[in-house]
Order: sequence, then structure tokens, then C-alpha cells
Amino acid sequence: MIDTRFKRNGTETSSFGTSGRINHDSSKFYDSKLYAGKKPPENVQFIEKPIPFENLDRIFCKSSEVMEEIPDYSINLMVTSPPYNVKKEYDEDLSLEEYRKLLKTVFKETFNKLVTGGRACINVANLGRKPYIPLHSYIIEDMLDIGFYMRGEIIWNKASSASPSTAWGSWLSAANPVLRDIHEYILVFSKESFSRKRGDKKNTITKEDFMEWTKSVWTFPAVSAKSIGHPAPFPEELPHRLIQLYTFEDDVVLDPFVGSGTTCLAAIKDGRHFIGYDISNEYVDLANKRVRQYISQKSQKTLFENNQYPSPKVSSNKAKLHSL
Repeated sequence: MIDTRFKRNGTETSSFGTSGRINHDSSKFYDSKLYAGKKPPENVQFIEKPIPFENLDRIFCKSSEVMEEIPDYSINLMVTSPPYNVKKEYDEDLSLEEYRKLLKTVFKETFNKLVTGGRACINVANLGRKPYIPLHSYIIEDMLDIGFYMRGEIIWNKASSASPSTAWGSWLSAANPVLRDIHEYILVFSKESFSRKRGDKKNTITKEDFMEWTKSVWTFPAVSAKSIGHPAPFPEELPHRLIQLYTFEDDVVLDPFVGSGTTCLAAIKDGRHFIGYDISNEYVDLANKRVRQYISQKSQKTLFENNQYPSPKVSSNKAKLHSL
């Protein structure tokens, strides 16, 4: 008897540059010359080492160019927004070459500290107009040179909160109109593997957030420098989304340019540990103050809800907030 049942053919990813995706077998694309030498090795040894307890949930007042407080292969996620080198945060007026060298040194050290499959997320805005400095493209180049694999990039659409410059260039004229940025980039990389070993760790992201945050454009407002006390803050929503998307509960999040401590604050709220670095005593104090305030408020709320007297431990994840 002849089998008349329909036999489904294997599907393939459409050719590079074509408009439609007709199938889901991408093996031919990733095996093409375009991807030669760019894929992680198939047999990767997953390494994850513990961090000394006394160094968890701390902000160190020192340069992150050397992070000897952290063992290699121990950080799960880096989230940072490097200083923009416009005398907002640092007194040094670095050339572009010097600035790239500084960032590359820090990110190379970060690479060493990440676990196998650990992620690095960098929020960056491009600079100037005459000429325009595509800082994000330089960072991508340097990260790939370090050995990171790029996972993609997210466009942070700041929308109406961006307060774009009124430097229009030539007003209503094609002579020299100037583009006004209302977006920044979030560059996402992995170390040695795109995957991570979950083990018995718990995911905390919801289905709805996962569906929304895996899109490559995020829209939420910026925050004012005045409200935070730092000249270039990013909103808590930014590290919160990255932490939920790329880490498990109790993972460790690093910010090598901690600034006002927003990454640390988001980490502790999301049930993760943090480690931060900054060369400014003022910003380290600010970051510690913000985290302490949250811990205190959370403790008071818990006591009120449970009608209990204060406990010596004010943090569920035993945060120890002090700087060297």
C-alpha cells in the first residue's frame, strides 16, 4: 500500500540578504564562509568559581583595571555604562585612543572574571556631530578583539524624555541639518559560549517580560541627573531588564564603572549579588547610600507587614556595604 501521507521537507534559513524567512534550519547559514572562525567551539568546559563571601555585595573605591578581589570565572553578568570622557565624571581629558585603551583594559579584565557563558552588557551613547564619533562601533571592535562573542545590540529609545538638543544645524534647510539623538545602545556579549549551565538555579523573569524584552528596541524614559545626584545616570529599568533576562537568582552582577550604584540597586532588588568599582569616593558613598536606603526601607516594610521587632540582619541577601 502506498503511503499517501504528506511528508514535510526540512526547512532552511533563507539566503543571506533575502527578505523572507521560509524556514528554521539555520545550519547552512552558520556553516557558510561568512561565519568562518566566528563560532564558539562545540566542546566548551563550563567553569564557575565561588567568590569569597566578604567580597560579595561590596563597592570598591579603586580602578577596575585590576580586580584582584574577584576570582577568574566567577562573575555571571557585567552591566555598565562607561564614563563618556566629557569631564562629567573624570578630570582627565583623554584622547579617543587613550579612552579606548582604558575601556579595553577594563573589559579585558572583565572577560577574565566572567564565568563560561557569562554576559557583558554595555550601555553607550555616541558623541558629537562635527564629526560624529561612533563610540559603540569602536567598543564592539575592541570587545571582539578581546575574545567576546557578540549576542546583539539593543536600541534604548528614550522617546520624549531624551530632551534632544535644539542644535538643528541649518533650520528647515538641506544645507546642513543635524540629527538629534533620542537613543542609546546596549551592546550584549558572551564569553566562550552563548549558553550557560543553569544547574539548580531559578529563573525569575515572567513570560510577558521575556517576550517583550527579547525585542531589540526598548522604550522607557531616561532619568534626570538632579534626581540621582550623578551627571550621567541611567534608569534602574535598564539593568533590571538585563539582570532578569541574562541571570538566574543569586547570580553575581558586576559594574566596573558603578557611578551612582543603579546596577547594584537593581541587582539587590532582583535577588542577585553585586560587586562594583569606581575611582570616586563621592560616587562610592552615593551608591552605598542608595543601596542602604533600599535595604532599610525593605526591612521596615517587612517588619510592618509581619508586626515584628527589628532583626540584626537588615538584608535578605546579607549585603555588606562598605568601600575599601
